[in-house]
Amino acid sequence: MDKTPEIKGKDQKKILFRLLSYTKPHMKTIILAFCLLLITTVGDILGPILIKVFIDDYLTPRNLVFEPLFALAAAYIGIQIMNVLVSYFQLLKFQEIALKIIQQLRVDVFSKVQKLGLKYFDQTPAGSIVSRVTNDTEAIKDMFVSVLVTFIQGAFLIIGIFIAMFILNVKLALFCLLILPLLFLIMRAYRKYSSIFYQNLRERLSQLNAKLSESLQGMAIIQVFRQERRLRKEFGDINEQHYQAGMRNIKIDGLLLRPAIDLVYVFAIILVLSFFGITSFSSPVEIGVLYAFVSYLDRFFEPVNNMMQRLSMYQQAIVAASRVFILIDETELAPAQQADKTSKIADGEIEFHNVSFSYDKQRDVLKNISFTAKPGETVALVGHTGSGKSSIINLMMRFYEFERGDILIDGKSIKLYSEDEIRTRMGLVLQDPFLFYGTIKDNIRLHNLEMTDEEVEEAAQFVQAHLFIEKLDDGYSHKVVERGSTFSSGQRQLLAFARTIAANPKILILDEATANIDTETEEAIQLALEKMRKGRTTIAIAHRLSTIQDAELILVLHQGEIVERGNHQELLAKRGLYHKMYLLQNSAVERVEDVVS
Repeated sequence: MDKTPEIKGKDQKKILFRLLSYTKPHMKTIILAFCLLLITTVGDILGPILIKVFIDDYLTPRNLVFEPLFALAAAYIGIQIMNVLVSYFQLLKFQEIALKIIQQLRVDVFSKVQKLGLKYFDQTPAGSIVSRVTNDTEAIKDMFVSVLVTFIQGAFLIIGIFIAMFILNVKLALFCLLILPLLFLIMRAYRKYSSIFYQNLRERLSQLNAKLSESLQGMAIIQVFRQERRLRKEFGDINEQHYQAGMRNIKIDGLLLRPAIDLVYVFAIILVLSFFGITSFSSPVEIGVLYAFVSYLDRFFEPVNNMMQRLSMYQQAIVAASRVFILIDETELAPAQQADKTSKIADGEIEFHNVSFSYDKQRDVLKNISFTAKPGETVALVGHTGSGKSSIINLMMRFYEFERGDILIDGKSIKLYSEDEIRTRMGLVLQDPFLFYGTIKDNIRLHNLEMTDEEVEEAAQFVQAHLFIEKLDDGYSHKVVERGSTFSSGQRQLLAFARTIAANPKILILDEATANIDTETEEAIQLALEKMRKGRTTIAIAHRLSTIQDAELILVLHQGEIVERGNHQELLAKRGLYHKMYLLQNSAVERVEDVVS
């Protein structure tokens, strides 16, 4: 379950300040936007004052002189036109800053995801990660685009309104200050309860994404085993929980946002009118001042209402930001290298020296693994499922960190080589190859612009992939859809071989690389593999023992330990586990041949 820790008041402040730290590179634009905002605020404040002057100095005493009235009207209209223009540029600048901040935040999140170790992805649903990178950053964008701009504008306007109120009537302005504690209490109560509800809502949304991602990835299995009804029910249950969480948010919004603020507004109007009603017994009431105060109260509660309406976005953004920052602060990184720039893989000799490894730090999946693969040799790993074969490959590729023993390449610890050196000099072909969206050419080249089209074609010819590629309408420019689903398993594997050969690695790692290839294609691949292995150290995982009979060293693993070692003939002579596996496979092949014949 994608659980987010409870966010307390202090934590909310830390999250907000961390979000605001992203504004530092844009300070010049922010200062310009604030100056424009100050101009619009002054314009909003001057409007009621000009009308107050017109009412008290000209309309009430009937002093209707054309020239000053014309100047007053021109000033009022000019201020309104100026406000419209300046407001446009001010909003444009604030929106530009907000979008640039979110752009940078998304880059930071995506970059962090690229640096995380495979252990993190083993423990976290892919849909949950997608939700943080997309939905959560979108919620943060709404805060910068809508919430902060509204809050800043509202704060400027409220301060300006109270300054104008104090200029008009100090005593009444002091009375109006009484509404501020009420507004503060409403906002505090809303923030306290809505943070809990919105946290629950974001978690339910993350679970929806995780379930959807799982269903899409496993659609073939779902349909084959008729799991549609069960998945619909599970998705429906999570969707119902999301609905209930949303309803709780709506209820608190309906109670503490506009209705509560409107009630305070009515209280404020009653206060102002009562004040003028009481003072009218002792002195005449200035209608212009009364108009100005009522107008200022309207203008005061307009930004307050906007701020309260945006407060729900703010709470969603704070919860979303906490989830994003948890991902950015994740410490389950890919294994770090103590990189020595002078360390280069030259010969490709590999030595495992008493390596033990555990995924969960409780149960060892590898126990004191020791072997040596000399330059140009092929070392094959065989054993039943769960014996530790893939774990050895994972450690060699530095997907996981090991704490006991050491892996040496050319006599140096693998930790002393840079990540680029390891990735460049080691070629990995998996049992289930991954193809990127793009073209066949792009998938072989992997966007290495230094690799020419001729080199791409040579690599494809080397592994016999050229034969099926040239039959396609667009040849090497043929479009590859997501995961290469329009190709057969064998064709995807051939493209994976071509990709590896094109990189010209010194060490070749094959994780059951011929498992998904038909017998005829496998024969061609075996010839290609013989050429590939020349001058390269090869580590190969194999379930079909017929594919590794020519290996110089075969390691038989059982429950994380090497129980037998030797070449094919030596292991058969021992009549141990390897011998039993060989007999079982041969008898199975003979039975299939009998059925076919």
